[in-house]
Amino acid sequence: MRFLPLCLLALMLTGCVREYHPISSAPSRPQQSSSETQHKPAPRPAPVKIYTDAADLVSNPFRDLGEVAGEDCQSSNQDSPPNLNTARKRLQIKAAGMKANAVLLHKCEIVTSTPGCYRQAVCQGSALKVSNQ
Repeated sequence: MRFLPLCLLALMLTGCVREYHPISSAPSRPQQSSSETQHKPAPRPAPVKIYTDAADLVSNPFRDLGEVAGEDCQSSNQDSPPNLNTARKRLQIKAAGMKANAVLLHKCEIVTSTPGCYRQAVCQGSALKVSNQ
């Protein structure tokens, strides 16, 4: 009966031992440079410009990619209030996902009639691909 706890203790201790690497006098492989071991950050999408007036787009040719919307929800009155800037930023992120480089902003407002949200900031617009001449 005393043998079983000793075996369990020995098994637990062997789990804590690191892998053994003897030091050899033979030449080892060269060390990798620090630039090879570091991970490169993921590329960020190009910034999406927000147009609030359609007259600004008259001089540039563009293609409409579709409607986009961004929201920020306040779940209860205890939570932080909804932010129009957050909703606008989410609108830009969705437009960037559609490969757009601009958004024509239709409206931004705070609504209270949304199910699941006490109050909600909503921004709606059109994702555009504006080409520079």
